[in-house]
Amino acid sequence: MRPLITKLKPSKGFSHSVYLLLNVLFPVIVISLVRAGFVQVALAVILLSKWRMFAVRPRFWIANIRTNAVDVIVGLSALALMDGTDTMWLQGLYVTAWVLWLIFIKPKHDVFWVSLQAFFGQVVGLMAVFSALDYASLMTLIIAVGFICFFAAHHFFYSFEEPHIRLLAYVWAYFGAALTWILGHWLVYYYGVVAQPTLILSAMAFSIGTLYYLDHFDKLSKLFRREILFILITVLLVIIAFSDWGDKTI
Repeated sequence: MRPLITKLKPSKGFSHSVYLLLNVLFPVIVISLVRAGFVQVALAVILLSKWRMFAVRPRFWIANIRTNAVDVIVGLSALALMDGTDTMWLQGLYVTAWVLWLIFIKPKHDVFWVSLQAFFGQVVGLMAVFSALDYASLMTLIIAVGFICFFAAHHFFYSFEEPHIRLLAYVWAYFGAALTWILGHWLVYYYGVVAQPTLILSAMAFSIGTLYYLDHFDKLSKLFRREILFILITVLLVIIAFSDWGDKTI
């Protein structure tokens, strides 16, 4: 069942303007703390902003955590990515993406936008994991990727009222963790940010998610299915064939 949290999201008038202003100021405050060297304070601000997850009876906490997990992943990932670079324009890019998430993507509730939320959360989450934890143990990477894949898949399938939502989320989490275990021995980074597992998992998530989405609404033809699978296989073959299998950055 859906968590019992009532969110204040006015759609017009002065209240709406204040709501938009707060959503813009929040990432600005976080990046200001990061640039001032108060990363731990920025982390505390992000975590405290989710206090409403626990402002209900304890029996609803797990449901609230699952529902808000993607938003938490995006926030923590934005913090990790901003802290991982001193380049102002790149930090500004992360702030802008976070603002767009808070204002335009996160508030939507229809199937398409929820699917986009899940994909966005997985991509930025994996980028942050392999960027911030690049010197962490392989087991840490495996666990982090598994959690991100699980919550992203759970968020995606929930909007479709999928009867096997938990099983499918566990399968995707296991696949992401297993792929990380294999590729973690030959981590390749593209442009210093996007790790090879991030690229592969993102390509597969987009392709499989698109197939599921179209099939759910009876819009998936055999030709389009073959085209998506052909593109996915081509992308994977290009990544495998043109990757220099060693611990380095491209």
